[in-house]
Amino acid sequence: LIRWSLYNPGAKFLDPVTYNAVVTSHALVMIFFFVMPVMIGGFGNWLIPLMLLVADMQFPRLNAFSFWVLPGSLYLMLMSNIVENGVGAGWTIYPPLSTYSYHGVCMDLAILSLHLAGISSIFSSINFMVTISNMRSVGGHLLALFPWSIKVTSFLLLTTLPVLAGGLTMLLTDRHFNTSF
Repeated sequence: LIRWSLYNPGAKFLDPVTYNAVVTSHALVMIFFFVMPVMIGGFGNWLIPLMLLVADMQFPRLNAFSFWVLPGSLYLMLMSNIVENGVGAGWTIYPPLSTYSYHGVCMDLAILSLHLAGISSIFSSINFMVTISNMRSVGGHLLALFPWSIKVTSFLLLTTLPVLAGGLTMLLTDRHFNTSF
């Protein structure tokens, strides 16, 4: 839909509000429901135990919890696109387009969805860092490049996702309690 709209700029294939909603949903789904869970979580859960020569991750129940939070989060993200006109605030969810004057319940569903996806990524990052630190069978300097990259990425996620959650929480308070963060 995005490419078709850009291919025919004069044709009113999608109105501007719908176009913004499609771009926003595409970006959020690709970042929070494909790149992070599949590329980091999926390949990490498959390859880290193989590369460390262990049977499973350090905390398999935490791993399962972080997996099963994602379908509910994806459901909320898809519902945010169906309710009203969809979330058309851009992939950064930057005000003023994310304020209550532009979007209602659909924005709240998207924010809740991003909170749940962040919780899932935080728990899986904790699991990756603990597994790589505690279960390695060789010295840390002899560890393969992929476990090091997952460990660094997990550290980066652990430092950035709480900040994202704080920003989303401040956005919720701006929307509902008339604060001015």
